[in-house]
Order: sequence, then structure tokens, then C-alpha cells
Amino acid sequence: MFWKPLLWLGALLAVGSVSGVAAEMSAAETVLWYEQPAAKWEEALPVGSGRLGAMVFGGVAEERIQFNEDTLWAGKPHNYVRAGSADVVPEVRRLLREGEIEAAGKAVRAGMLSDPVRQKPYQPFGDLRLTMPIGEDAAVSGYRRELDLDGAVATTRFAVGGVSYVREVIASYPDRCLVVRLTADHPGAIAVAVGLDSPHRDATVDVVGETARLRGRVQADGLRFEGRAEVRAEGGKVSAQGTQVAVSGADAVTIVLVAETSFRSWEDISGDPAVRCDATLAALAKVGWPELLARHQADHRALFRRVALSLPEKADSMLPTDRRVKAVRAAKTIDGDPALGALEFNYGRYLMIGSSRPGTQPANLQGVWNPLIDPPWESKYTLNINCEMNYWLAEVTNLAECHEPLFDMVRDLEVSGARTAEQLYGARGWVVHHNTDLWRGSAPINNIDGVWPTGGAWLCFHLWEHYRYSGDVDFLRERAWPAMKAASLFFVDTLERDEKTGWLVTNPSFSPEMDPLTRGPTMDNQLIRWLWTATLEAAQVLQQDGGVNHEKHERHESGEAGLGGPTEYTDYTETAKELAALLPQLPPNQIGQHGQLQEWLDDVDKPHNAHRHMSPLWALFPGTDIVPESGAVYDAAKVLLDWRGDGSTGWSFAWRVPLWARVGDGEMAYRQFEGLLTKRTLPNMFDLCGPFQIDGNFGMTAGLAEMLMQSHRRAEDGAVAIDLLPALPQVWADGAVSGLRARDGFQVDLRWEQGAVVAAEVRSTRGHPAVVRLPDGRSFALRLAKGERWTLQP
Repeated sequence: MFWKPLLWLGALLAVGSVSGVAAEMSAAETVLWYEQPAAKWEEALPVGSGRLGAMVFGGVAEERIQFNEDTLWAGKPHNYVRAGSADVVPEVRRLLREGEIEAAGKAVRAGMLSDPVRQKPYQPFGDLRLTMPIGEDAAVSGYRRELDLDGAVATTRFAVGGVSYVREVIASYPDRCLVVRLTADHPGAIAVAVGLDSPHRDATVDVVGETARLRGRVQADGLRFEGRAEVRAEGGKVSAQGTQVAVSGADAVTIVLVAETSFRSWEDISGDPAVRCDATLAALAKVGWPELLARHQADHRALFRRVALSLPEKADSMLPTDRRVKAVRAAKTIDGDPALGALEFNYGRYLMIGSSRPGTQPANLQGVWNPLIDPPWESKYTLNINCEMNYWLAEVTNLAECHEPLFDMVRDLEVSGARTAEQLYGARGWVVHHNTDLWRGSAPINNIDGVWPTGGAWLCFHLWEHYRYSGDVDFLRERAWPAMKAASLFFVDTLERDEKTGWLVTNPSFSPEMDPLTRGPTMDNQLIRWLWTATLEAAQVLQQDGGVNHEKHERHESGEAGLGGPTEYTDYTETAKELAALLPQLPPNQIGQHGQLQEWLDDVDKPHNAHRHMSPLWALFPGTDIVPESGAVYDAAKVLLDWRGDGSTGWSFAWRVPLWARVGDGEMAYRQFEGLLTKRTLPNMFDLCGPFQIDGNFGMTAGLAEMLMQSHRRAEDGAVAIDLLPALPQVWADGAVSGLRARDGFQVDLRWEQGAVVAAEVRSTRGHPAVVRLPDGRSFALRLAKGERWTLQP
């Protein structure tokens, strides 16, 4: 019997499903907590609303809340294509064809890279500072700071001089603000000075009435910003004290912080942050703390409670979070605290909700949390793995709305990328290389490793996956199809024929981030093959470049045809005809002399190359083209996967988890999972690349979901195959998960004991057929109508 002890929450939190299979989560799986304030930024606790993010330190006499706004970046609207770079491309191609790799690299550096060579960094906004008149020698007792992932509240508690204080911090998506609430168990006990500051040189702070105001500009011709901290005291006295708002003798204090910039779009920074601050504060003038908290938590829980995961707890699961992390690091395994895996899973979902919501910018390398003017890798969007990894969890963990900012960025890149395609390559369609920023730079940046033209193809994969999960034909017609079609046309125009094989290949390109500059690396071939195939499949559903093929759509919605099954291409557009003719001319996945999946056109792989990037394995995961049914290619992929070994950076551990899950090896997937937690996890459970980088957090959540349920394969009749517990490690022998989404419109709950599924429920949202497969070899063919559910009981 799967059993959970009652912990700090006082009761189990049953979320994610209304079925009898619902997972029940305890505080060990939903609360980060500590017995001391954060000594540095990497120990602070994050709150976020997608647009706003803050790190809460939990100080006693002095509290620091460092905050960000998602559109505050250095730079300004800018075309990164270097003048004259188009003239360099033919020479680079010639040199690579002739094997002059070093000379080609010199030519790239001399004239093909972007102008400037580096893109612009994401910026911190400022700090909210709270100072309480508590002496250094004051006796503090009962200290605790925590982050409740379910309630999305960061709370600090302590007692001084017989008075107990509570400080709560939220980041509200519906009300566009950060809110700090100060209370005490004695009337009139609260005294605090509230101020703002900023690391930006061109920033000023003053007080207007009961509001501290921060104004500034990132650079002379760049974004302007303004933040305001409105102080609302209940009882007591409020006054200006220099650049701070001072409160004394209050029963409670609520601080409403708003932050705005002049950003209107990636091409327009003419907005007025002061007007925006006025509007937000005016809308909240009569909204008190109880309503602010209630609206915030209702909004957050509507997303967070869709999915729940519960795993076994042991003695170490009861420790403060920093001691849990320290314990597994010392033990070099998480066997002593299996529930830490559930906390990591839930934390990834929490961070996604906090850094990517409809109408905001996508989560960047640090999500929406960054304290530095010059952050690592500019805290931008790295498209050769990191940005996409951020969103692997969105569909499977039932956070499809959080995917929308990425789709919005793709729409922008269709415009800037079309400019780059024309000006750099003389091609139709759109292209983006291995990085972009707020200004939607799409030219190759940094060095020769930036000459990787398939970032747009990978981004299109996310559009297609959203369609595969949702079946939203309007989305396919209006958002996915235009991007996929145009991205496909870029490769139609730019691929060149390899003289030795006759295949169509990219030139120049790179196998991220593996030297040298090259032609037709395997990852490119996989991405373009997927893109053209998916664009052709979209043409089955859509007619004449975007109109609905009603007969085909009705067959899919009735379950008569499973998208991804046996394909008959009819109702071609001219684009589809062109792609269908060219598709067989792409290089296939090749098996090298050592039995490995080749990374390059030529069989030159170095055995046991343990590089952090898993680029040639894209078609295994996140792609869905290499499956057991692929035979020898599948076996070759396993050889290469074994060569790559364990991860190194946090995100490289995270990529290996779903890859090993796709080959059914739960123990190796678990080894990578614990590698991140024991080697690359901070006390606040942020992931480390070298410095903090959030992709490992997101990737691990997606990877764990892949260990528990997969839906990328098809049965012989085209029905989606839902595999339950395909890669379960022994240490997680008991557990439950609810609310996971499978492709073709299914939601899945399951509970297992001693590694065996004891209960499961599958709900259909689209009326498609499916096959549910269990680890013991049993399978169940489902023909559920829309809204129907199938249940497996003990």
C-alpha cells in the first residue's frame, strides 16, 4: 500500500485529477524551507508571474527582494545582419566543399558573423529593500523561510522581543505586480523603512507621497524603466524619510510593487513606463491583500494543480531543503531521499508558471531571474538546446498556456528571420541561428559555432508538438503552418547537393557545439527531415496554404485516422509537392564503422566522445523519429548514447534523462537525474550549468515525465501508443502521478507499487484511438469517445 506520512502541511495535498488514482503530495514534495536567511543570491527563493520575477532573501532586520521585468534588456531594435556578409557565404561554402575548413572558419569570422558579434543581455531591474529596527544583538527565535510551490508564496517567519513576525511575498500574474505583506501577532508592532535601488547607473530614486519611485534608462538610446513601491499601512504612521517610505506603529503593511518599461515590441520602444505604472496602481487602488492573494493563488493553482507526482519519502525527506541537497551531494546519490525527485519535478513546473505566461516574453537562460548587468551568456535564448529544453515540459505536464510566449517569439522571428534569410543567403522563408535576444537577432553570432542555421526548424517542432497534443486545427492553420512552411522554404533554397553522395546538405553549419565548421551534420539532417515531413503531414489537414481540409479534419477528430500513422499525401499545395520531391534526397541516419549513429556525413566519429551536447540523438529525443521499430538505426543510437556517458553541465544531465528513458533504461535515466541533484544543484534547487541556468530544472521535469509515461510511438493502425512506466528505476518502486498529457488528446493518471501498475485512468479529450501498454506486457486498445475515460483498477 502506497503511504505518505503527514508533514508540515497538516494534510496531504491531492491534486492533478478528480479520479481515484489521483496523486497525493506532501510538503516534502511541494515546499522548500530553510532555518536561516539567504546569504547570497543563489540561496534566495524565486517568485514569478511570467512578466515579473523576484528573489526573496528572507532577512530579519534587512530584507532584500531583487526583482526583474521580462522586457528590460540592453540594446535597442537592431538588424544584426552584417553589411556585406552575403558576399562571404559563397566563399565559405566553396572552402568547405574543398575541405579547407580552417580557411572557411577565418572567412566566417572576418565577414559572416553578426554586427555586433554578440547580442544584448537581459537586465536586472532593481531591489526592494526593507529595513526593520532590529538590533544586531537582538535574540531571534523560531526563524523559518519557505517557498510553497502550491500556494506560490515565499514566507519568512521569526520572533524578536516576544513578537512574532510574518512576511509574505507573491508575484501576481492577474494583477501585474509583486506584493509584500507584513504582519505581527501584536498590534502596532510593525516598523519598517521601504526603499528601492537599482544597479543601473542612469537610475534615480525618490518618494512621492507613500510611494517609493525608481526611474532610469538602460542606455542613452535604449529602454526606459520605472518601478514603484506603494506602501499601505494599517494603523501607525507613514512618512517620507529621504528616499525611503518609513512606517511606524502599524498593525500590518502591504507593499504593492509595479515595474514597467518602454518596450512595445521588438521593433518599438516608445512606450511610457510611468503611464503604465499609473494604470496598474490605479486598477489596484481598492484591492486589498486578501483579494490580491486569493486572485493570485486561484490563478496559479489552476495551472499547478493539474499535475501531481508523489514518490517515496525517507528520513532525509524531512530535513530543510539545503540540508537535503547537502545530504545527497555528500552521499553522491538520492537513494536516501527519493521524494527529492518529486520536489525537483514540481519545482520545474512552478518555475515554468513563474517565468512564462501568455503575453510575456519566453523564459530565457535564467527564466525571469537575473541579478547581473552582465549575466552569463547574456541570459538570452540559446536555440541549439537551452531555449527548447525550457519548454519540453509544457505539453506533457499540462502547461500548454505557458508554451504561448515561445510561439509568440517564433512569430517575431519569422519576420526578423526572413530579413536574415534574404540579406545573408538570398533565400525565401526564415532562418535563425543558435541564439536570439529581445531584439530577435537571427544572424549567426559569437564565433563559428554560431553558424548553425537550423534553430528555426527546432522551434517549429514546438508548434507541431502543441498541435499533436491539442489537435487545435485553428492553431495549426494560423500559427504553425505559416512558420513551418516558410522555414521549409528556406532549406529548399539553401541546401546544396553533395557531389559524393548526391544528398542535399546544409553548408555551412555546425554540430552544436562540436568543432569543426562543417556540411550536413546529422542533427541538421534530422531536423530538416522532421520539418519537411511534418509540413507535409500538416498539408493533410490544411488545404491550399492554410484552409481547413474539412473531410480530413473530421476523420482525425472522429478517430478514424491517427495523425502520424500511415500517410497518403493528398490535396497538395505547391509547397507540399516541392517538399515531397526533395524529402528523399536528404541524408539518412547513417551507421558508422563502430556501430554508432554517425554525427557527420563522413564516418569520422571519435569513440566514447563524452561531449555535453547530444546533437545527433535529436531524433531519439526530443524528436520522435528514432524508435525501436527503426531497427539498426535505433541500436546505433544506443551505441552513441552510451559513448556520450554521463552529463557534465546541468542541462546535459537533463537531456540524457529522456534519452535513456526513450531506450527503456530507467536506471541510467535515474543516474543522470541524480547526477544533476548531487553535482549541479544549488541550495535553492536552481540548476547549474557552470553558473545558474534554468534549463536543467525544466529539462529534469520533462525527463522524469518521460520516465513515467511516453506517447511518441504509434501502433500498427496509427493509434497513439501510451506506454506506462517505460523507464522506472528501482528506487522509485512505489509512487503515483496524475494529470500527465499524452499526444492525440489524452490525460493519464497512474499508481504503482513494487514497480507494477496497480491503477490507471486514461481520459480522452479528442476521441482518438489509443493503445495503453504496461511494463508487464499487457496492452489495451482504447476506442474512447471525446470525454470518455478508461480505468484499470487493482
